[in-house]
Amino acid sequence: MSEASERILVTNHSQGDYPVVMRSGAIDELASHLPGDARKILIIHAPALATIAERLREELSAGREIFLAEIPDAEGAKRAEVASFCWGILGQLDFHRNDAIVSLGGGATTDLAGFVASTWLRGVPIIHVPTTVLAMVDGAIGGKTGINTTEGKNLVGTFYAPKAVIVDPDVLPSLSDNDVRAGFAEIVKCGFIADPVILDLIEADPEAARVTSSDVFLELARRSVAVKAKVVGDDFLESGMREILNYGHTLGHAIEHAERYQWRHGVAVSIGMVFAAELGRIVANLGDDQVARHRRILTSLGLPVTYPPARWKSLLATMQKDKKARGGVLRFVVLDDVARPRVLAIPDESMLYAAYSELSATES
Repeated sequence: MSEASERILVTNHSQGDYPVVMRSGAIDELASHLPGDARKILIIHAPALATIAERLREELSAGREIFLAEIPDAEGAKRAEVASFCWGILGQLDFHRNDAIVSLGGGATTDLAGFVASTWLRGVPIIHVPTTVLAMVDGAIGGKTGINTTEGKNLVGTFYAPKAVIVDPDVLPSLSDNDVRAGFAEIVKCGFIADPVILDLIEADPEAARVTSSDVFLELARRSVAVKAKVVGDDFLESGMREILNYGHTLGHAIEHAERYQWRHGVAVSIGMVFAAELGRIVANLGDDQVARHRRILTSLGLPVTYPPARWKSLLATMQKDKKARGGVLRFVVLDDVARPRVLAIPDESMLYAAYSELSATES
């Protein structure tokens, strides 16, 4: 990356602008982004990151008290009981508004930690250190926080901007291939809704794209962060343009719910994007070639593009509870063409079923 591309500013008119720092070794500047008067820091981390959390505790301890809170992995973190556990720690530590939280983990960790930070004393500073591809290009950026309920995903949450996001590709080599693949769903999404160069780069060499130390991956990550920074800077509270970031997510969230959150988010969103492309062909102007391109790119990255036909009724019921619905009418992001998204209310369930029927998987 060039020096100019190492720092992307996310504008936030209501809560303050913040930087996304992207470079090898960026985690070393975490201390410089902490509030100067913070005397207590709570690092909320996933179990697999205990060693890094301990290292950060040592590095940040000069003049401060550093505490660690280990939370469950993946979607298991995004429960009210886990938030309550963190609130309890903050209360026992007599955590003040000038103290700070650091999230260390994937998107579930940043979602949960951001929610805790936004609600403790009505808001304490938080810095995100995402450690998965998905969190680096999506979950940690934009200020959305949330926890799940038995009724659906992210139904409880807030909009709360971090003080900074530290994106360090050096923490990625330990990721499994499955984790890297899942993260690429959000990168592909950014390509289809806003930046076609992302798609071109993946199509040119899908294997190189998935090597997290490669120049191709770093360029893809930079472009994806730039897309999200632009969108959330223009619409922090999701009152308009920000909805385009939900491309593929309405069905994706329903699939996650159906799979009891045992599927990675990006895997479900991959199928959701194919559904959205099929819906775009039916109700918008998306051409057959671009629908096929969805399948081709996602498949080249090892992501799924099908789901069992028999699951439709339960998926529809879950989507009808989705927070993006209005008055019981489902809303979907569809494409007229690449980089030409729009949001449509679709009251006709037959159109939705017609799109879903193209996901012609058989029961396993």
